[in-house]
Amino acid sequence: MPNPQIQNALISVSDKTGLTEFARGLVAAGITIYASGGTRRHLETAGIQVQEVAAYTGFPEMMDGRIKTLHPKIHGGILGRTDHQEDLDAMATHGVVPFGLVVVNLYPFETTISQPGVSPADAIEQIDIGGPTLVRGAAKNHAYVAIASSPSQYPAIRNEIESNGGVSDTLRRELAGAAFAHTAAYDTAIANYFVRPDTNNADKPSTDCFERRINLAATHQVTLRYGENPHQSAALYASSNADPNSLVRAEQLNGKELSYNNLLDLDAALSAASSLPTPSVVVLKHNNPCGAATAPTLGAATQKAWDGDPASAFGSILGFNVPVDLAAAECLAEPGKFVEAIIAPDFEPAALELLTTKPKWRSNVRLLRVGKVAPGTGALQIRSISGGYLLQQADNHADEVSAWHQPTEQHATEEQLANLKFAWSICRHVKSNAIVFVKDCGLVGVGAGQMSRVDAVEIAIRKAGDRSSGAVLASDAFFPFDDSIHNAAQAGIVAVIQPGGSRRDEEVIAACNEHNLPMLLTGRRHFRH
Repeated sequence: MPNPQIQNALISVSDKTGLTEFARGLVAAGITIYASGGTRRHLETAGIQVQEVAAYTGFPEMMDGRIKTLHPKIHGGILGRTDHQEDLDAMATHGVVPFGLVVVNLYPFETTISQPGVSPADAIEQIDIGGPTLVRGAAKNHAYVAIASSPSQYPAIRNEIESNGGVSDTLRRELAGAAFAHTAAYDTAIANYFVRPDTNNADKPSTDCFERRINLAATHQVTLRYGENPHQSAALYASSNADPNSLVRAEQLNGKELSYNNLLDLDAALSAASSLPTPSVVVLKHNNPCGAATAPTLGAATQKAWDGDPASAFGSILGFNVPVDLAAAECLAEPGKFVEAIIAPDFEPAALELLTTKPKWRSNVRLLRVGKVAPGTGALQIRSISGGYLLQQADNHADEVSAWHQPTEQHATEEQLANLKFAWSICRHVKSNAIVFVKDCGLVGVGAGQMSRVDAVEIAIRKAGDRSSGAVLASDAFFPFDDSIHNAAQAGIVAVIQPGGSRRDEEVIAACNEHNLPMLLTGRRHFRH
């Protein structure tokens, strides 16, 4: 179909970015603009002549602007088919003006509900009714009408109008698809607002947050070079309600484009760092911490975390829960160290300059500023499986230390207790079966992703080497037998923390007593598959 010549445009927008320049271009092309409410006032203030919707329809705005464009003369002009005589006759009979262009974006519902302290009444007032109706009507009738639902579309529309007087069939179809995606995401955000769980009780497992139907809305951010492997295609999408301090909202300050694996590791690093005391650093490789530490200074914590497993740390992803300072940057920039990416609340200017100028990998390292890093709130996680999805509450709440108990004859010292707490915090971020060794609040040995807990203990012993002596052990789940306790004791482990709950707990407790090992039972498992 050739480009329909556009004579009239209807404009009603909440986001007025780029609107004045766009509207001037429409007027210059001989297009008459119809607008209402704040849009009309905005354009008239800029000196652009506008036809008022209320004057055209003969029906005033009412109910604080809730009723503006919900009128047959508006929707007839959008839905009318200009090559159907019956439609043309009806439009002529009722004085309906055909709109070849509709420019509409919706009330900022998601922005409103993301603000702290927003009342349900305020949220509901930001549910647009007329806007989605206009958008959907224009998108349905895209054979005759171009629909602009985002300011980013203005340049392409204006270029075609200036060149041809109208908008091509190809672009109109593309705009229609974007419009339907826009209203679908908008409705999804509203639906999720009404069914979201009570985050005040998110630390308690509940089925109340699982509805009969879930609505997923995400926006394409970037097509990645490939997925986990070069033969796999991949892309990054952002959730419509992504937190401002989430990974997808982070600002990349330096380095090459992010890969699929980078993003997975950065997300794991951010999650792990957020669960540790400040200041802490996590060194992550292949979605598992290979180093982690807290210390009085960030520089000391960084060095201690790197020393957890220097061989694995080469080419790693680092997560910080405080801004990266110069001392931490100097540690990472030392010869022989190579870092793929760093995610942190921020980077001090001197640290940023050093990381982007001194080391050999300076132009490649990806530096991401994420803003505030804070413990999670038990939000829902979604994982795809063949033919469907699994949903669960995130395992990111701190456990209640008051619920722990020590059934062993020997009780942990204050120093051991501090190490046990740190070990328990990092253990949940290691793929199960998970065993971690911690010494001086630094990770010194990890056994991850093993089918046997005995194997996980043996790997942690091998990784830690002589550092096993005096270290504490954390296990993400119970010990089914006492063999791992004997092996750990022989390696020099001085204290143990685990959930308990095995039928052989008494045998495990007896093994700890045999070796004078204090053991804490937390009563909560932390599998990570």
